[in-house]
Amino acid sequence: MKRISLFLLTNLAVLFVLNISMSLLGVGRYLHANGLDMTQLLVFSAIIGFTGSIISLLSSKWMAKRSTGARVINPEAPQSKTEAWLVNTVHQLADRAGIGHPEVAIYDGAPNAFATGAFKNDALVAVSTGLLETMNEEEVTAVLGHEVAHVANGDMVTLTLIQGVVNTFVVFLARVVGYLVDSIVFRNNNQRGVGMGYYLTVMVCEVVFGILASIVVAWFSRQREFRADAGSAKLLGSPQPMIRALTRLGGAPASDLPKNFEASGINSARSFGSLFASHPPIEVRINALQNN
Repeated sequence: MKRISLFLLTNLAVLFVLNISMSLLGVGRYLHANGLDMTQLLVFSAIIGFTGSIISLLSSKWMAKRSTGARVINPEAPQSKTEAWLVNTVHQLADRAGIGHPEVAIYDGAPNAFATGAFKNDALVAVSTGLLETMNEEEVTAVLGHEVAHVANGDMVTLTLIQGVVNTFVVFLARVVGYLVDSIVFRNNNQRGVGMGYYLTVMVCEVVFGILASIVVAWFSRQREFRADAGSAKLLGSPQPMIRALTRLGGAPASDLPKNFEASGINSARSFGSLFASHPPIEVRINALQNN
């Protein structure tokens, strides 16, 4: 529950800051000056809904390095045979997937890996020391194939767009409901602007709609994990390495990435509820690979 609360609070904080900024610029007052204008409200909502998501995407590589302490391997001067193998393997997989060579990094932590970045040809693939210590080369290669498949599928951009769309509807619908409640229930004729009923309703609706939006985003995140698993199997020519890697992950301690990058990892800790989970259960992913 704490993880979901932090996630919701972070998104609500972004919306709150953007709302304040728009109000200071006079945009909010303009929307209510002569009644509710749906077109203007939708534009206003889209600006608020997409701004935070796009900023997060563009800064994702920098944020990932800072938040995990990931160290990017210099492909021209790897410090060990393991680093040289990692870079070479990621580059080979990227060539098979038809994308540019991602940066390759290592970070300290329990078994996990992630990919992030705003562009297919300028991504970051990072693996944890725990993953390298617990898996053999074939299993690590399968995990790397999974992350490269995420990049090739454009999952980071797609997830950002979906998050932006649902954020837009959260902002839009919350204000429509708030306007109606203020006008009908509190009988505010809006001649002097919206009343307290509007603001209270918007606050409640943003929380409720935000929870529903989180379910939509989490559902898409789970679907992209299935696609990335299948992408790894395709890159390696067999689903067996990915199945063995997932089996190994299933027996390893749950690994938490920073919340902003949890959906980018190969695995995530159990969520409070399956509807909010960014990843399907390991056994379900294995079953999907076996049945393809």
